[in-house]
This record gives sequence, structure tokens and C-alpha cells, in this order.
Amino acid sequence: MSDAAPERESFCYRHPDRQSFVLCQRCGRTICGECQTPAPVGVICPECMREQRATAPRTKPAVLTRARSAAERGAPVVTYSIIGVTLVVFVLQLIPGLAVTDRLLYAGVYSLPFNFEPWRMLTALVVHSTGLLFHVALNMYTLWIFGQLLEGVLGRWRFLTLYLISGFAGSVAVLWLADPRTGVVGASGAIFGLMGAFLVIQRRLGGNATQLLILVGINLVIGFVPGFNISWQAHLGGLIGGALVGLIYVETRKRDQRGLQVGLLAALVAVLVVLSLRYFYLPLF
Repeated sequence: MSDAAPERESFCYRHPDRQSFVLCQRCGRTICGECQTPAPVGVICPECMREQRATAPRTKPAVLTRARSAAERGAPVVTYSIIGVTLVVFVLQLIPGLAVTDRLLYAGVYSLPFNFEPWRMLTALVVHSTGLLFHVALNMYTLWIFGQLLEGVLGRWRFLTLYLISGFAGSVAVLWLADPRTGVVGASGAIFGLMGAFLVIQRRLGGNATQLLILVGINLVIGFVPGFNISWQAHLGGLIGGALVGLIYVETRKRDQRGLQVGLLAALVAVLVVLSLRYFYLPLF
């Protein structure tokens, strides 16, 4: 009896038919080769491994860790994130069969009551022409320049608000001024909004905005050149929307005016929403 017990202890506790002389480093039970998991010292059994994983501190993915570190350093993470998402979507646009462009572009027909897809007024900002690499490259380069400037001045949430409202305003202008059957893509409306906001802020704070005025003027004129297939409507709407947001920001920049700032931004969004419902009160004939 006393000889049988030690003999049984030399068999794996999970597989009694397998003899082994290796013990779990944590619980001391005998385990066969299949049940062994390497540890810093020795090996451990499956149950101890589960307990160890359950009690181990959870680590965040490296991407999130780097993003948080960048945010703490004051990097323009919103600008970088928008650029990253746009480039990922552009790659997806190139994959046949996904029809990403058709699913995300905007045209006036998507604001008709029986064909209402209002989210396209914003999703159009992340899709670009796949036939012209220059389109997405120029937009992202311009976003990189103005994004770094404005995100540092306004802060992340105000900058994101400016970008989205400008893009929305661009789509509203397309709805009112363009052929409803013509689809539009691109972040140009939102980027013109950044230019408009920067122009207003520069002028209000006494900065020299001559070069920016020339740049905006050239880009607006290009939009009217035949054959370029550029939506001047989105450019114009985004520019006006961004300028209004910039005006709100600069006129309510004091700490005790935060409530007024939020209220004015909400009012601007409400006006744009009403304008985006054009075909609900002004049917297309």
C-alpha cells in the first residue's frame, strides 16, 4: 500500500495512464508533456496557468498605449486619426466588390424622403476619387498642415467639432446648389472649413492672413474650371461653415462664455439640419 501511493504520484494527474516525473512549479502535482506550460522557472499545469492569466494585470494594445502617450505630449491625435481613417478607407475603396465608394458617397438624391440616408453627408468626407491619387494626397497634406495648427490652438474636441460641422455644411451646399444626381466624395469641404476658421481667427486676432486668402481664392477658382470635376459647392459650403464656427470660437473664447459657445454651435448645427431636410418641405419636381 505504501509503495503503490508513491508509484501513482509519478503519473500525470490529468492523464493517469501517462507516467511523468515533472511537477508543476506552483501546485506540485505531476504533469505529463502535454499538460506542461513553460514558466520563468520550471513548468506549470493548465489549472495554474488559467489562474495566473485571470489574476495577471491586463495590458493595453501597443497602438492604444502609443496613442495615449502622443495625446499626453500634445500631439494632434485627432488630425492623425482622421488622416489614418481616410487612408484606410481609401485602400478599401480599391478592393473590387466592396463598393465602398458607392456606399459612402453623397448626392442630393440621398436626401429625398423616400431615399433618406443622411449619414452620407458625413461619410462622404472619408472617401475620395480612386482614379486620381492626387485627390486624397492633396487633401490629407492640407489637413496635416491646418490640422496641426488649429488642433493646437482650439483643442481636440473643438477641432473635431469644426471639422465635422464644416464637412456637414459642405454637403448641405451640395444639396442646394448641385445636381442631386451627381455624387460627391472627398474631405475638401471640411478642409475648406479649416481654412475659413483659420482665416477668421487670424483676422480677429490681428494676424497676417494675406497668403491664406490667396490660397483659398486659388482653390475656389480651380473648383469652377471645367473638366476638373471638383465640387465647388462643397468648397463654398465648407468655407462658410468653417468661418462661422471660427467666428463663434474667437468671439466666445473667454472661460465664462463656454455655455454661450456651446449654444451658438448647437444653433448653427440646428440650422444646417433644417437646411439638410430641403426635400421634406421643398419637394424635387
